[in-house]
Amino acid sequence: MPERIADAPWLFWLLEAVHRCQVGLLQLWHALGLSGEVDGQPAWPWAQRMAGERLLQDLGQARQLVWSLAAVAAVLVLVGVAVLWRRGRPWLLAGALLALVLAPWPERQVVLASAVPTSFHRNPLPFTDAAIVQGAALYQRQCLRCHGEAGNGQGPDAADQPVWPPSFSGPLLWRRAEGELLQAVRHGMQDAQGRTTMPGFAAQLSVPESWALLHFLRAQAAGQLLRATGSWAQPIALPDMPLRCHRPDKLQVRDWQGQRLRVVSSARVQDVAPDPRMVTLWLPQPGQDAAHLPDHVDCAVTSGATALQALGWINAGESVREVQLLADKAGWLRARNGRGTESWSDDDLLCRTTDAPAAARGQTEEDGLTRILRRMDAEPLGYVQGGRVHGGR
Repeated sequence: MPERIADAPWLFWLLEAVHRCQVGLLQLWHALGLSGEVDGQPAWPWAQRMAGERLLQDLGQARQLVWSLAAVAAVLVLVGVAVLWRRGRPWLLAGALLALVLAPWPERQVVLASAVPTSFHRNPLPFTDAAIVQGAALYQRQCLRCHGEAGNGQGPDAADQPVWPPSFSGPLLWRRAEGELLQAVRHGMQDAQGRTTMPGFAAQLSVPESWALLHFLRAQAAGQLLRATGSWAQPIALPDMPLRCHRPDKLQVRDWQGQRLRVVSSARVQDVAPDPRMVTLWLPQPGQDAAHLPDHVDCAVTSGATALQALGWINAGESVREVQLLADKAGWLRARNGRGTESWSDDDLLCRTTDAPAAARGQTEEDGLTRILRRMDAEPLGYVQGGRVHGGR
């Protein structure tokens, strides 16, 4: 279940600060010409990095790191004063040394993780329906025989591999840094003895294709989690898609950032009542003309089969015909109504941060959709991937 940012704000601030400091150091190192580039972005030149994602799992170590950083800050202040105040210098330096000795330093194996040159790379390719479909075709060609149709590691060639391929229907794609996933795709993986456990595909895939493949893997994994658990157990964004809207300044899904979005995939869009609480995006079915935009919907998705296929992967690999999807103001998909009606229930909230007891959910007089919208707004999503806090699209 995604972490709720409000439950531990100090930890998320710490992780974000640690991540930004490392990115800032990398940018400075690169600007000074001390590190080169790999796959189009600055290369991390060290063998280790700060492991923010591990601190999320061990709050005790995270607290020790906070106190240790406070001790370091105190030492810097004491040393600075000692430089200016000669008479008190011995006592100030002794205090600085004592602060370093008494600081509750966290365990090295918790704070540090192995790094690769691409550890701090970010996917420059937008998460779009087109990128997901492109990635699906690449997966079929390069990955399916080992990782399987559903990405569960049960392909026809899986048993012939040195190590059984992992399943993507777990936290792997949400915990490992994007750049480290890219490294695995392009340059393979090795075990502790240096033996190859997965080949690299740098010769078969360009860098943009590798990023598109990772977008598809996330969409596929989210859909398989939905199939297995009945929920989006890890956050997945509504893909960016081209639109035709009544407002000429709205051309893409991303142009509605900050608004709740409802995607309606229905052949009878005339039966969908308008709702001022959200932006309604109509996804035409095959054979329907997206150029004809009904007055009671805000936009029509114009990418046709591409959008249907991409959303199908996220929807447990099933058709999205007569399905409605809700995205929150940060762009995360949160709810799905597969009944093809305007009736919503609490169980349609498929990506949540807490499990409200059924009795408590039934105490309100509000309709199901209103309760879902309230919970979406009250419970923002956030997760940590490779030490970086992700709070939205």
